[in-house]
Amino acid sequence: MTNIAILGSGRVGGTLAAKLAEAGHKVAIGSRDAAGVSSKWAGKPVTVTGIADAIGAAEVVVNATPGDTSVERLGALRDALAGKILVDVANATVRRPDGMPGGLVYPGGSLAEHLQEALPGTKVVKTLNTMLFTVMVDPHSLKVPPTAFLSGNDAGAKATVAALLGDLGWPADWIEDLGDVGTARGPETIMLIVPSILRNHGMVPFALNVAR
Repeated sequence: MTNIAILGSGRVGGTLAAKLAEAGHKVAIGSRDAAGVSSKWAGKPVTVTGIADAIGAAEVVVNATPGDTSVERLGALRDALAGKILVDVANATVRRPDGMPGGLVYPGGSLAEHLQEALPGTKVVKTLNTMLFTVMVDPHSLKVPPTAFLSGNDAGAKATVAALLGDLGWPADWIEDLGDVGTARGPETIMLIVPSILRNHGMVPFALNVAR
């Protein structure tokens, strides 16, 4: 069992929290509005608490906050996040008026790299950002096996995250370790094709796949 804090209580954070708790992990959602969010989780094996308390009790922290503000939000938590594994599943994009991604916030880099720079004492691992959120916890729902990418500087942290992916239903051979945190640039650019995919197919489960 791993103590996990989820930062972000939207669809992505909530979906991951429910599945990780179902897999036997101790999960806390850290929220600035813990009282308002907690009613949604009444009777379920997920704790809702303040951000500082959630991080303090966790070994692994999941960043499911909006990517365009993640560096600012998490940078302010630098001391609290020191020594933790930070699983970054967010995408930092400039939003169009219709809410769809219109460009990358960090076109010469990646959100994961900027988080690692802002949090030097934290082990940042990028993963699960190349798919609709439902696929994160149900990869077998697709007709073709999807690929979950890992990018991070610490091999031990990536091994821990790979094990958590296994608990979410990802077979080991569907996980591709790309290398250090700089390799997150590739997967993060995938968001640029999402508006076209959604226009053509609607809000249906999808993910990037590496055909071998």
